[in-house]
Amino acid sequence: MTLSTESSSSLQWKFSQAFGERAPGEDVQDIDMISAMEFEKSGDYLAVGDRGGRVVVFERKDEKDSLNQWHSRNELEQLDFTTMQHPVFHYKTEFQSHEPEFDYLRSLEIEEKINKVTWCATPNRSLFILSTNDKTIKLWKVKDHKPKKVKELNPNPFVHSENVLLAESSFVSGQDKPSVANGYALEWTEKIDNTSPSQDRHAKRANIGETVSARCRKVYAHAHDYNINSISNNSDGETFVSADDLRINLWNLEISDQCFNIIDMKPSNMEDLTEVITAAEFHPIHCNLLAYSSSRGFIRLVDLRQSAICDHNARILQHGESSGLKSFFTEIVSSISDIKFASDGRHLLSRDYMNLKLCDLYNNDAIFDKFECCLSGYGLHFATGSYSNLLRIFSYGVGSEEGITIEASRNPNRKSHLQAAPKARRSSISNLTRGFSRQANENLSSGSNELSCNLSSKLLHLAWHPTTNFIACAAGNSLYMYYA
Repeated sequence: MTLSTESSSSLQWKFSQAFGERAPGEDVQDIDMISAMEFEKSGDYLAVGDRGGRVVVFERKDEKDSLNQWHSRNELEQLDFTTMQHPVFHYKTEFQSHEPEFDYLRSLEIEEKINKVTWCATPNRSLFILSTNDKTIKLWKVKDHKPKKVKELNPNPFVHSENVLLAESSFVSGQDKPSVANGYALEWTEKIDNTSPSQDRHAKRANIGETVSARCRKVYAHAHDYNINSISNNSDGETFVSADDLRINLWNLEISDQCFNIIDMKPSNMEDLTEVITAAEFHPIHCNLLAYSSSRGFIRLVDLRQSAICDHNARILQHGESSGLKSFFTEIVSSISDIKFASDGRHLLSRDYMNLKLCDLYNNDAIFDKFECCLSGYGLHFATGSYSNLLRIFSYGVGSEEGITIEASRNPNRKSHLQAAPKARRSSISNLTRGFSRQANENLSSGSNELSCNLSSKLLHLAWHPTTNFIACAAGNSLYMYYA
């Protein structure tokens, strides 16, 4: 991808692929809903987590490799390969990252839902993924097993040949057994060697096809009292942070039984709580810089070199439109749901709720939905999701402020009939910071429940490919990909 390609203001977005697309009227189980995703730094892999605790890995497999093999660099430039091709991803593997568990100390049931996934930078081609649910972070290694030729076997003549195990174990002796999810098993290829009629027909030779396994290398647990909302790897390749509503902890990837608390916003009296942490992310270049956002619309940039405890040594970033009349909803809609550094580290993108018919949204509890955001490789384009499974794409310094709106479907430009769907309210620690009261709820206007968007269909999770204009986004349990 060239800078001229990236800076083009007239991007035409087209449908590329879809995974897990459901048929019209088909019911979708809650455990199949996508809850997190991230591209690996090179863009060759995409990790997707769901509410059932699974992590699915997709691998880029288009014509890039074959063209590089058969054409010289000059020939590729003449073919203008970068404009002709776009990434094509295939299913690689999946594994069960988290299971439901029960915290007996707090009498709390912990769901298996994957809150965040992130790739770890490694000096070799090994693939490592950090995944987390509400309380526990795990480090997974994804490994390819190349085909192995198994020696000729002499099965027991009293046992039928189809019941004889014809392959060695696919994992290294003495290591943990790889995780296999949803009944997926290794595919065994059996070949009968009939080179000589006198050979025993029960003697077989088997080839193990190429398989992929995931093994849990580390478990980072018992460090958060509240639900984890962020994990972010440091550019030093050795440490990462995990954040919940009130604390941010610094971990070493090699040490799973201890961490260092660098941010603590918990007041001595919880009734004095006015703000919670909503997201945290390391600077992509400088390992000493960390940014974290809050429910009051603040972004704090801290330097870990200045102080071991970073609570009071921060540069505060806030949007200039914070002044003026304030209402019951002012702090709610200003809460930042996601922050992302551009790859150059010079720009920081944030996402708050923005304004939609507030009274109706509050009654439906949709006002607490946390929409993610993402940037292109050079940071000139950025995107976020909205209701009715809409994807909003903008360009920095060019184009309309309205950006481009497409629907997450195979026909992104189609018009759909939207209908609001009611939803029961839920409680959260975040509610404590918003000053909710019965009086305020009673003062809400009794507007119509019919909105211009479908609150039951929301595009919360998305990711931009690091090297080309390619976006992956989640609509319920379906994964849609678009290119420009």
